[in-house]
Amino acid sequence: MKKIKPFLFALLTIVFAATVQAQTADEIITKHIEAIGGKEKLSQVKSLYTENSMDVMGNQAPVTEYLLEGKGFKSETDFNGSKIIQCYTDKAGWSINPMAGATDAQPMPAEMYQSGKDQIYIGGALLDYAAKGYKVELAGKEGNDYKLKVTGAGSESMYFIDATSYYITKNISKGEMMGQTVEVVVTYSDHKKTDFGIVLPYTKNIDLGGFAMSSKTNKVEVNKEIDPKIFEASK
Repeated sequence: MKKIKPFLFALLTIVFAATVQAQTADEIITKHIEAIGGKEKLSQVKSLYTENSMDVMGNQAPVTEYLLEGKGFKSETDFNGSKIIQCYTDKAGWSINPMAGATDAQPMPAEMYQSGKDQIYIGGALLDYAAKGYKVELAGKEGNDYKLKVTGAGSESMYFIDATSYYITKNISKGEMMGQTVEVVVTYSDHKKTDFGIVLPYTKNIDLGGFAMSSKTNKVEVNKEIDPKIFEASK
């Protein structure tokens, strides 16, 4: 009996620690959701349309993004006369990149799709994460940022959330560049409240392992009518 008690005590300690950690992660997420507008306000967003300017090695490129809640996310980049498209839906992803010799829609690799499909949701993976099939755990702190490890079916990413503002400041995930798997680091800043009442980061810096670019949002339209057909693979 004496041998069993220490084992039970250790087991209960582990269970209790895991429970506290999960609760702490949920508290951070709750504060983050409130900071960007609140769950009720976010639930009223059915679509999001943005116009952005991308700086790639000193070259400017306009980027248009379409998001239809839970259905699809599509970005169109006009770069030196070529239109680069990335599209995620609730089922799969596809892309067109003439600069890589792909002038027709190509199926997106599974790892790339899994790591980016949370873009089809307002609030990303964190809002109602369990219902979307994600697991979240607190992975400590880095400076003033909480680190939340988010895992899904075949995907893993790290979210950094400022402990003061509760805005997302950085996200680290896996992506693909020129057929190679790379670490994608996106830092977010210049958070602003839109006329609709939700907060978005208006500046993004993207590092693809030595290849960097930045994006600034110039226009935001909430609940703009978006045709679901735009998420179908172009022929």
